[in-house]
Amino acid sequence: MATIGYSRVSTTGQDQRMQIDALKLAGCDYVVTEVGSGAAEKARPQLRNLLDSLSPDDTLVVWRLDRLARSVKELTEIANDLSARKVSLRSLNEHVDTTSPHGRMIFHFFAMLAQFERDLIAERTRAGLEAARARGRVGGRKRLLTPSQIRQARSWLDAKQMTQEQAARALGVSRATLARGLSGKPEGVT
Repeated sequence: MATIGYSRVSTTGQDQRMQIDALKLAGCDYVVTEVGSGAAEKARPQLRNLLDSLSPDDTLVVWRLDRLARSVKELTEIANDLSARKVSLRSLNEHVDTTSPHGRMIFHFFAMLAQFERDLIAERTRAGLEAARARGRVGGRKRLLTPSQIRQARSWLDAKQMTQEQAARALGVSRATLARGLSGKPEGVT
C-alpha cells in the first residue's frame, strides 16, 4: 500500500518544485515527474508506466486533475480503471478523494469544470488567431528567404552559375531551406 505522487509540466521551462513540494507534504512515498504536453497520450510515458505499476490499495496523488489528463473522457477512463483495480485517486487542489461516494461525485464535477475551462481557452485562442488574420497578421515562424532571394537563387541555378549548395551558402541558409523556398512549400514542412 503506497502513496505515489505524479507531477507534470508541459515544457522544460516550467518548474515542478511547487507540485513536488505539495505532493511530498501530502504524504507521498515518492513522486514520479514528467515533462511533456498532456495532449498526446504517447507524450506521457512516465504516467503510463506509473498507472501500469499501481497495485490494489495504492493511492495516486496529483496536484491538480489537469496534470493527470487533458479531457473529461480521459480523466474518467483513468479514474474508472483505477477504481476497478482498487487504486484510490486524490487531487490536492480540487480536494478530491475517490475512496468515498462524495469524493467520486466531486471528482466528476471538477473533471467537467476542467474540460469546460480548456474548451474556453481553446475558443479564445481560435478567436484571437482569427482576429489577427483579419488584421493581416500571419502566425508562425518568419520566413528565412524573401521572394527576391528565391528569384535570385532561381536565376543562379537556371544560368548554372551555382549549385543549390552554393546558392544556399550565398544566401546564408541551409540547402533544405532553399529547396523548400524553390518548391514553394512553407518552411518547416517536409
